[in-house]
Amino acid sequence: MTGRPPGRRRPPAAPIRTGRKRRARRRRARRRLLIVGALVVLLLALVTAIGGAVVFGSRCDLGSLQPVTTGANSFVYAADGSVLGAIPAERNRTPVPASRISPWMPRATVAIEDRRFYQHGGVDPVGIVRALVADIRARRIVQGGSTITQELVRNLYLSRERTLERKVIEACLAIKLSRAWSKERILTAYMNEVYYGNHAYGIEAAARTYFSIPAKKLSLAQSALLAGLPQAPSLYDPFDNPAAALRRRDEVLKAMLENGDITQAQYAAAVHDRSLHLEPGDAYTRIREPYFFGYVEDLLQQAYGASTVRSGGLRVYTTIDPRLQRAARAAIRHVLTDAHDPAAAIVAIDPRTGAIRAMVGVAPGNADNQFNFATSAHRQAGSTFKTVVLAAAVARGMDPFATSYLSAPFYYAPRRWYVQTYAHTYAGVESVASATLQSDNTVYARLGLDVGAEAIVDMARRLGVRTPLEPEPSLALGSGAVTPLDMASVYATLAAGGVHAEPMAITRVVLPNGKTDTDAGWGKPQRERVIPDWVASTVTRVLAENMLYGTGRGAHLPGHTDAGKTGTTDEYADAWFCGYTPFLEATVWIGYPKGEIPMLNVHGIAVSGPTFPATIWRLFMQSAIGAREDVPFREPSSTPQWTTWRGEYQYAGGYVVAPPASTESPTTGETATRGRTETAPTVAPPRAATTP
Repeated sequence: MTGRPPGRRRPPAAPIRTGRKRRARRRRARRRLLIVGALVVLLLALVTAIGGAVVFGSRCDLGSLQPVTTGANSFVYAADGSVLGAIPAERNRTPVPASRISPWMPRATVAIEDRRFYQHGGVDPVGIVRALVADIRARRIVQGGSTITQELVRNLYLSRERTLERKVIEACLAIKLSRAWSKERILTAYMNEVYYGNHAYGIEAAARTYFSIPAKKLSLAQSALLAGLPQAPSLYDPFDNPAAALRRRDEVLKAMLENGDITQAQYAAAVHDRSLHLEPGDAYTRIREPYFFGYVEDLLQQAYGASTVRSGGLRVYTTIDPRLQRAARAAIRHVLTDAHDPAAAIVAIDPRTGAIRAMVGVAPGNADNQFNFATSAHRQAGSTFKTVVLAAAVARGMDPFATSYLSAPFYYAPRRWYVQTYAHTYAGVESVASATLQSDNTVYARLGLDVGAEAIVDMARRLGVRTPLEPEPSLALGSGAVTPLDMASVYATLAAGGVHAEPMAITRVVLPNGKTDTDAGWGKPQRERVIPDWVASTVTRVLAENMLYGTGRGAHLPGHTDAGKTGTTDEYADAWFCGYTPFLEATVWIGYPKGEIPMLNVHGIAVSGPTFPATIWRLFMQSAIGAREDVPFREPSSTPQWTTWRGEYQYAGGYVVAPPASTESPTTGETATRGRTETAPTVAPPRAATTP
C-alpha cells in the first residue's frame, strides 16, 4: 500500500507561505513609498507656498550659502594662442557659456532628465508623482523625482546626505534659484557641473573626453549619448559597455522625439547609426612642451599656491614661441641622432624684455624623461663663465685689448690649485682679449684671482645667475654649478647693453571670474641696469671677435652680427655654447642626464663647446633669424672708464717643474688645437699633466 500513512496530516506548504510573506512585504513597501511620497509632495507644496523662509530660515537663503568648490582645469597657452596643455583640477572640468554648447545638448538633457523643466518653478510635483508610480510598478527605483534645478542645487550647495530635511531644503533652494536665475542659466550651469563619467565633469570635458571635440560641435547622436550618462555613468560607460550606452542613447532620442525636439526622420537617422564614433581625447593629459609647461606650473604655484592652481580655472598666456620651439628641437635632433647620445637643452631669451622664447630639452632614447634640463640641470659652466670674469674685470676699469697676462702653467699654493692647457702650449704674454678667444685657462686663473672670487660671484648675480655660488678661485674657470637658464640670462643681459631683464615666462593670467590678474605683475618686464653700457659693449666686442677668430667660429652666422662663448668641463662631461644677437640670446647645453659622464666618443669625437653645441646654436639661430636683416649691436652712450691695471697675479706663477703630488687631474685650458678644443676646470693640483 502506497501513499500517506493513515492518521498523518499533509506537511505544510512552506514555499507557498514564503511567497505570501514576500508579497505582503512588497505591499507594505509600496504603501510606505506612497506615504513617503505623499508627505514629500505635501512638504514641497508647503515649501512652495511659503518659500521655506518660516520653516528653515537662513538654511533656505541662497545668499547665506557658499557653493561647494568644484574647481576647473587651468590652461596654458603659447604666445600665438595655441594650447600648450592643461593643469588638471581635482575634478576634470572646463566651464563654457551656452554659446559654446551644441544646441542639441540642452534639448537632450531636458528631454531625458526633466521634461517639464520650462513649466515648473524649480520643483515638479507632477514629476515626483510620476516617478513614484514608475518606481512602484517596477518594484525598484527606476526614476528620480528631482528636477535639473534641484540637481544643480545639490551639486553646488548641499552635501549628499540622504535625509528628508535635506531633501526639503534642497527643494526650497531650487524654488528660490528658479526665481533668481533664468532657465538658460540654470541649464547651462547644470551641464557645466554634472558628472559624465571617466573623470569628466561638465559638458566640455565630456565632449573632449569621449569625442575629442569641443561641446559646441556635438551632433544630435553625440548629445543624446552624453545626456544619458549622468543617471548612471558607470553603467552606461561607452568605453566599457558600448551596448548599454547605445540603448541609453536611443532612450534619450526617443524622449526627444516625444518631447517634440526632433522629427521622426531625425530620430530614424540617429538610431539607425549603431556606431558610437568614440574618439578618446587627450586634451587634458597631452602636454605639448613639457619642460616649459612644468616651469610655468612652478611659477603659478609660487604665486598662487598649489591648491589654487589645481582648482583655479586659470587661463595662462605665456611667452613661448612654437616656431622657435620647433626650430630648437630640430637643431638638436639634427646633431644628436642616436638613441645613446647625450641629452641637450636650449633656452632662448629676448634680451629686450626677458621673455623666454624657447625652452627645449631633448633626451635621445628616453622619450618619457620629464626632468627639465633647462631649469634644473645644475652643471659646471666651464669656459662660458669666463665671460662673467671678463665683465667683472672690465667693470673695474681693465681694458681687455690693452691689458696683458701671462699664458703659462700656474700653481696657486694657498688652494693647491694647478692650471695648465691641454696641449701644453702657451702664448707667453698676451692680451686678455686674445686669451678669451683661445679660452686660455692659465690667463683666466690669474685674472680671476686679481678680480677676486667675491666680485665674480657678485657680477654673476647681477647679470642673472640665480643659483647660489661659492666664492672659490676655481669659479673663474667655471667650476660653479649653474643652469642653462642662468647662463641664458647672463648673456641676454650683455646683449641688452647691461640691462638685466628677469626671465619672463607668463604674460597674462585670466582668473576664473574672467578678470585679468593685475596684482602679480605678469607680463611686466622687470628691467634693471646692472652694469654700464660701455662695460657690456666691451665684453660684446671680445665675444664678437671670438665668433670670427676664436673658439666660436663654428657657431658664427654668416652675414649677421653675433657674439658668443664656448665651454667644456672636466673630462668632457658637459659642453656649452652661449651666444646672442641684438634681439635674441640662446644657450645650448649638452651632457648625460644621469651625471657628469665623459662624452669622449659621441659620433666618433669628444664633445666640447666648439663642436656639437656650437653647431646646434648655429642651426637654431639660422632658423630663428630667417630672412631678417642684420642688426648691429648698439653703440654705448657712456664713455669707458679705463684704469691702469696692475694685477698681483698678472705675470706670476710661471712654469712649475714639480707641482705638489695629488690624486686629481690638472685644470686644463680650452684652446684651439688639432681641430678641437677642450677645457676641464677643477680645484685641485694634478698628479701629472695628462689629458683631461
